[in-house]
Amino acid sequence: MRSTLAIGCLSGLMLAALSGCVERTVKIETDPPGALVYVNDEQVGVSPVKFSFLWYGDYDLIFRKPGYRTLKTHQVITAPWYQIPPIDLVAETVPWTIRDEHILPTFKLEQEPSPVVAEVVDRSLELRDRALFTD
Repeated sequence: MRSTLAIGCLSGLMLAALSGCVERTVKIETDPPGALVYVNDEQVGVSPVKFSFLWYGDYDLIFRKPGYRTLKTHQVITAPWYQIPPIDLVAETVPWTIRDEHILPTFKLEQEPSPVVAEVVDRSLELRDRALFTD
């Protein structure tokens, strides 16, 4: 009798482990597209980009593209109702996959003004003079 109960419990745990889960993704777009996207200091791709994440909360975002100013910001990704404890225990063990897709607002990148040639030459001469004539 005990072995039957143990086998039943073990089978139930194995079924729960093999059941569905929640697939969390975020989609990020920039205007213009083609910027490198960093999330919490980890490069996730080139915009538009879609990637998986594990935890809800505050994320630091950095966008870099040649000819444009680097944009540093943060975004909060909130949990849906079925990911609030203790409901999340049920959502993680249903026999199908739940897709939780977050689409963030489009991030606008500002164009970097091109430097004036005379200013660049003046700065280079100043740096040269400091390097050569400073004790």
